[in-house]
Amino acid sequence: MNITILGTGNMARGIGTRLVAGGNSLTLLSRDPEEGAGLAAELQAAARTGATVQALPLGSPLRDDVLILAVPYTAQAEIIKQYYVQLPGKILVNITNPLNATYDGLATPPGSSDAEEVARMAPAGTRVVKAFNTTFARTLVTGQVAGQSLDVFIAGDDATAKATISQLVEAGG
Repeated sequence: MNITILGTGNMARGIGTRLVAGGNSLTLLSRDPEEGAGLAAELQAAARTGATVQALPLGSPLRDDVLILAVPYTAQAEIIKQYYVQLPGKILVNITNPLNATYDGLATPPGSSDAEEVARMAPAGTRVVKAFNTTFARTLVTGQVAGQSLDVFIAGDDATAKATISQLVEAGG
């Protein structure tokens, strides 16, 4: 499968490592071309079974049906707005934990969640899935902790979208 990761930070590295281990091809969208190219080269070296990795500038058109929103909570609204017309029909994977500036609470409104906020910002027809928010980037790169495979919790309202993400997670170990 072809997947786009919006962002090139530590979580993009971790999730990207698992995705290419599962034989998936990636497009990385980055604000920093050098950072994007560096991560693309790193992930390409780890890719299996013909998977490819390319880096493009943030703002490039979205070509894939699965998008991983690997940006900080504070950047999500801007990215969703930028790609708003391209999101319907896509699976948008939200990975963030919306901690406030002092890290002692959540930045989301009471009675809501980050995934619900993303779903409200995204246009109708965008299938929002929450995943990867309970795993650390470093453990995603290695694929295990103390010899045990990782658990990735997946939540969302669309059963088909959740099944797609579950297949990607399983394929990546």
